[in-house]
Amino acid sequence: MKATRLSGVAAILLSGLILAACSSAPTPSATPSSTPSPAPEKKEPVLYTGKNCLSQMANAAARWQPDALPVHMESILNDESTGHDGKSTIWRAMFASASRSTNRTFTCSGSRLKTEAPIGVTVSAEGASPADISRSMFQPMLLIIDSDKAFATAQENGGANIFKKDPQQPVIYSLDWDAKNKALVWVVMYGTSRSDSKGVGVIDATTGKFLRAGK
Repeated sequence: MKATRLSGVAAILLSGLILAACSSAPTPSATPSSTPSPAPEKKEPVLYTGKNCLSQMANAAARWQPDALPVHMESILNDESTGHDGKSTIWRAMFASASRSTNRTFTCSGSRLKTEAPIGVTVSAEGASPADISRSMFQPMLLIIDSDKAFATAQENGGANIFKKDPQQPVIYSLDWDAKNKALVWVVMYGTSRSDSKGVGVIDATTGKFLRAGK
């Protein structure tokens, strides 16, 4: 009887030792993945036409002051865009409020450059407006001909010859109210500024008519 009891105890102890040995066995290490992590996706800049950006900035300006109207808009040259085809990653516009006699500059950006405004619409602080600023204000709805169409018209009226000499010729655009002729006009300038301009085309921004050339 004692031998039987001892045998039973030994069997229990032996089972315990086997289980302990199994539980203390080292866990196999995970096999390192051989698949390389994907490279971060490069974010491309967004090229806007003037009309697209003016609409975005007008909406932002209306939230600032309901009576805010644009006074001037222009494209900005940078490493992402030379202004070809009427497009740029940066457009800026001044809006004025007649009721407050103040103005603010809005920037519409599709740029990825660290030196430019971030993606979206940003706005400057308020500044005092000159007394006659209302003469330069215009209704955004008058902008029917977009900057890409203005570029094409300028190309047909002398701009193409400038491009033949320099296919990388930078182009800048400005949109202003011509108070004398009571018309909203695009000024398409072949150059980085008025001083180094190779030519200028003025196009009616409502009808698309080519008005005049200059330098």
